[in-house]
Amino acid sequence: MKCEQRKGVTSALIAALLFGVSTPLAKLAIAVADPVLVAGLLYLGSGFGLAVVRAFRSASGTERKETPLSPNDLPWLAGGILAGGVAGPIFLLLGLLTTTGSAASLLLNLEAVATASIAWIVFGENVDKRIFFGFVLILFGGILLSVTGGQHFAISSGAVLIAAACLFWGIDNNLTRKISGSDPYQIAMWKGFVAGAVNISIALCFGSKLPALSIVGGSAAIGFFGYGLSLVLFVRALRHLGTARTGAYFSTAPFAGAALAFAVGQGHADWRFLTACILMLAGVWLHLTERHEHPHVHDFHEHDHLHVHDEHHQHAHRPDDPPCEPHAHLHRHEPVVHSHPHYPDTHHRHDH
Repeated sequence: MKCEQRKGVTSALIAALLFGVSTPLAKLAIAVADPVLVAGLLYLGSGFGLAVVRAFRSASGTERKETPLSPNDLPWLAGGILAGGVAGPIFLLLGLLTTTGSAASLLLNLEAVATASIAWIVFGENVDKRIFFGFVLILFGGILLSVTGGQHFAISSGAVLIAAACLFWGIDNNLTRKISGSDPYQIAMWKGFVAGAVNISIALCFGSKLPALSIVGGSAAIGFFGYGLSLVLFVRALRHLGTARTGAYFSTAPFAGAALAFAVGQGHADWRFLTACILMLAGVWLHLTERHEHPHVHDFHEHDHLHVHDEHHQHAHRPDDPPCEPHAHLHRHEPVVHSHPHYPDTHHRHDH
């Protein structure tokens, strides 16, 4: 696995860990506060937290000069905010009202299925048999967790709401992939500010009251790590792995969440939970062990993003281009044919 791919995998796994543990912690918050209000506090906390980080990095001279968002990026960003920042967390937290933290955590594996399905069907991203079978196992695990106990077959309403949240996050992930070459801190910060303000406004308009300061601060902290920093790392992973593969690595998030949920008494390991866990682990393993290599063609392409001069970035520079690497500037990719292990990242959107 090449350096850039390792960076993508590492970013996706850390993002998954941060997001995974946020689910059972958010369940603690909605026990004493309105779910929609908590959703707003989570995202507003991520926005403010990332703004502070950006200010500190700028003042200390450690900020990397990423490509800023452009006017062409705004429709994709707006769609991602509405789907993943407003609708997604509301459905998740409403679903958590009637679902244990452990089961809800594993159900979040459906986000990877939704993400990949949209990437394949709508955006034409490549899928092979190994990746497809892995998602089938994850989907069956999610269905098993969604079925309620008792004599009659029924689907848990909480599970349906969480599945809806995963669908909206799948839409968000695919829209965000379109702007993943831009500054991830800027993307995540604006998503936090806008989504947080919208959800809090909705909650207050329907009569919700702000909870105790400790709940406000705790929710904001959870949002900063679980939604803000996690999203920054997720966007970086999208660059190197593509949408479906990033979603696959992100499938490890629910297991971190389930472990924490058990630690705080949110669920128990019955046969359905353990079977679903085995199915989902098998699906994730198929994704993590994928190797994709074949001769492929890079067409002429021109874009602007943070990069180093690897085999895909052998281009001339203008006098005003930044001298140090990694750096961001408008550059051209000349046509080339070669073969190496790769994922459908920013530079590998080719036919198969």
